[in-house]
Amino acid sequence: MQRFDDKVALVTGAASGIGRATAIRLASEGAAVFLADINPAGLAETVAALPADGRSRSFQLNVSDSADCNNAVAACVEAFGKLDILCNIAGVAICDNLSNITDEQWHRAVGINLDGVFFMCRAAMPHLLESGGNIVNMSSSAGLVGQAYNSAYCATKAGVLMFSKSLALEYARQGVRVNAVCPGFVKTPLSANFAMPQQVDTDLMARLMPLSEGAEPEEIAASVAYLASEEARFINGIGLPIDGAQTAG
Repeated sequence: MQRFDDKVALVTGAASGIGRATAIRLASEGAAVFLADINPAGLAETVAALPADGRSRSFQLNVSDSADCNNAVAACVEAFGKLDILCNIAGVAICDNLSNITDEQWHRAVGINLDGVFFMCRAAMPHLLESGGNIVNMSSSAGLVGQAYNSAYCATKAGVLMFSKSLALEYARQGVRVNAVCPGFVKTPLSANFAMPQQVDTDLMARLMPLSEGAEPEEIAASVAYLASEEARFINGIGLPIDGAQTAG
């Protein structure tokens, strides 16, 4: 399928994990992709994995910096002439006891997970209105239900979900869709670096685990591609759980 011929997609968090898988998936279906991440080495690896058609650009981006986000969107539009799809996938996890979370950790989680989504959506919206495009934001199962030891992560990911729903309502009549994806456990570098908090309650931690094997990044990327496509024309304002029934009951 070439669902994204003549489409331009900007993907944050494109240096690894779900962001990389999403960039590869969209490019494989015909999109020109603008890859953004704070990690230039990871960006280069993603570029090397894309089709060798020259229809990609990369940009070193700190999503917690509003000026940097403005510049990334401007560079994308300058490179490709328009913007059709924004995928906000950059994120950071924090799992710890509340009393151990520092001001710096809290502000970093908010800055990357929530501020970055706001900055990117605000910068991209004029161009998406022009193209009749759409946004797919990366929330989490942690944005759907409370999770012990994940207070900061839950707060930011719930914020992403409600922000997405609000934008969906605000811009629906102007032709821009906004959806969110809510993965549970995914086999990414982010989850590979997961560390248990001190003095953990194992029963509470068990609730964070999926009921089956964790998802592959490519499976989450497939859902992003669907929501970004014309096949999902009538899907707007959802938070799609992909969590192996973790939040089902």
